[in-house]
Amino acid sequence: MSENVPINAVERTLAILQMLGEYDAIGVTALADELDLPRSTVFNHLKTLEAGEYVVNEGGTYRLGCRFLELGAKARDFHEVYEAARGEVNRLAEETGEISALLIEEHGLGVFLHRAEGEGSVHIDSYTGQRIYLHGAALGKAILAGLPGSRVDDIVERRGLPALTDNTVTERSELVGELETIADRGVAFDDEERLDGLRSVAAPIHDGGDVLGSVSLAGPSSRVHGDRFREEFPAKVADAVSTVELNLTYS
Repeated sequence: MSENVPINAVERTLAILQMLGEYDAIGVTALADELDLPRSTVFNHLKTLEAGEYVVNEGGTYRLGCRFLELGAKARDFHEVYEAARGEVNRLAEETGEISALLIEEHGLGVFLHRAEGEGSVHIDSYTGQRIYLHGAALGKAILAGLPGSRVDDIVERRGLPALTDNTVTERSELVGELETIADRGVAFDDEERLDGLRSVAAPIHDGGDVLGSVSLAGPSSRVHGDRFREEFPAKVADAVSTVELNLTYS
């Protein structure tokens, strides 16, 4: 079998797009400096992307174009769990006033397919399409607990277990033990492990034995504690996931 050989031009294009995603808008020279590439190379790539309507040129500065929204919507719609869970995620946020979300796993990371914010929810730096480490969030741990051990090993090997806060689980043996507990009780907890000051509870979504994703409720530690954290939120996400799984069965 032949080895996969990276195509340098494609790698440069992807690096440019990734960097554009980190800026509202950026000029050619600044982008070339950031990527340590010749200005002419960056300019030619940008012009090709502009011709394809993937970036927008605004007076010499470039930003991502809305064509990515079209592609992102198609990618999201590929996941049947999105339509099955979207209504429940919205309902959880409305009922509790907090944040609810739907996450799936892709390439060893979690991807937010949908988020909803309740009336009293705090604003956090999180958005639909964002990719996060699985081990640092209740959503991610709920998914990991439903994956085969070999797949979990692959993800840990590829992505590592970086500390996101002082509370993040960074030891492999500790994570494995926690995943076993999550698999038994059907609910995962995040006690300020991904973001300081935020607690969350999540439950996995199963379909025919496979884990398709997870649904969560999250809120500030000042409001999410005691029975609300350990009893109320787990019951609510478990109930929501039961509805999602029924939606999947009869859709």
